[in-house]
Amino acid sequence: MSTASSARLEPALDRHHYVDPASFEVERRDVLARSWVCTGRLHELGLGHPGRPEPHRLAVVEVAGESVLLTTGGDGSLHAHANVCRHRGSQVVPHVVGVGGGVEAWPHQVPAPREAHALRCAYHSWTYGCDGSLLRAPHADGLDGFDPAAFGLHRLGVATWGGFVFVALDPAVPPLATELAGVPARTARYPLPELVSAWHETYDVRANWKVVAENYNECYHCAGVHPELTRLVPDFGRGGHVTSGTGGAGLDWDAGIPHRDGAWTFSFSGTSPRTPFPGLDDAERTRHKGELVYPNLLLSLAAEHAAAFVLTPLAADRTRVDVDVLVAPAEAHLEVADCAGFWDLVNRQDWAVCESVQRGMSSRFYSGGWYAPMEDASLDIRRWLLPRLAAAGHGTGDG
Repeated sequence: MSTASSARLEPALDRHHYVDPASFEVERRDVLARSWVCTGRLHELGLGHPGRPEPHRLAVVEVAGESVLLTTGGDGSLHAHANVCRHRGSQVVPHVVGVGGGVEAWPHQVPAPREAHALRCAYHSWTYGCDGSLLRAPHADGLDGFDPAAFGLHRLGVATWGGFVFVALDPAVPPLATELAGVPARTARYPLPELVSAWHETYDVRANWKVVAENYNECYHCAGVHPELTRLVPDFGRGGHVTSGTGGAGLDWDAGIPHRDGAWTFSFSGTSPRTPFPGLDDAERTRHKGELVYPNLLLSLAAEHAAAFVLTPLAADRTRVDVDVLVAPAEAHLEVADCAGFWDLVNRQDWAVCESVQRGMSSRFYSGGWYAPMEDASLDIRRWLLPRLAAAGHGTGDG
């Protein structure tokens, strides 16, 4: 999140980026598939302990419409491979992805994480190691030109940060650190790797994922959409204007946003039975911070919890949003309803307005929108997406 820097209206992305199925497919194939996509928490995915992989584990996730196998080797090393057998193309682990089976197939049953020392395709019993190498192909011994080393599962990029697992369908993308940029430094005092989920909710939002991201990245809408939130954080109610006469000078996310007097965290009461994370500075113990790691991880940081939002684009007008309230393991047993209920209320208010935006954008009367100065951070989606489309050889159609 950033501070508003412009005193004029700026054009938003053109309409087709939000509503056109063909544009969505181009974006998914040539941008999202070439990006580091957050797939969830290492621990919650069943791949190990908080911040530390456990040997011989298997999880199945969806990335840009593809089914992906996440595995750990005997040494705890993390691997990612396409869920496609190299023999005849059967999935190694049956999995209907949200779009691959039609949007109507979601919500669907994701294969449960489990222990795995090898991966056997049920079709013809080709068997792979957790590192993706082909271990066994029945009756293939002695076949002319058959080299098992050439038939391993397709390797994908995989990396972790802050307890989150990121996958890149194109293993040649730049390192994850390039995409994270300054986020690790800004969040260094928060113990993200060791946190566990005290509350989880999955939302089916009938809006483009970029609408959800843009909405998260500004609080121009907060006064009208979030009365409870603006009572807790009065600066949010001023639409990003902290001072007057500055042409849209906005919230200082680097310093954190203060709560009302007597409040120090995101909850109905503004307090919590949990204690602030050790190591935070004085401002972080009483203020709220936010980060957006493109393309699909949204983080809200409070003194004693973090709220993590993982967006899964399903279609041009549909996004799955998985939300976790993350807390210290030693305090995971403490009451969380005050905090989780607050987040659930704010989330549902956001999803309702995002869906209204999506319906409006779908109208013949919508040709394009604008960012006001206090929405400057929302311009990040334009800054992030358009150069990547251009690098993939696509004209954007944006003026």
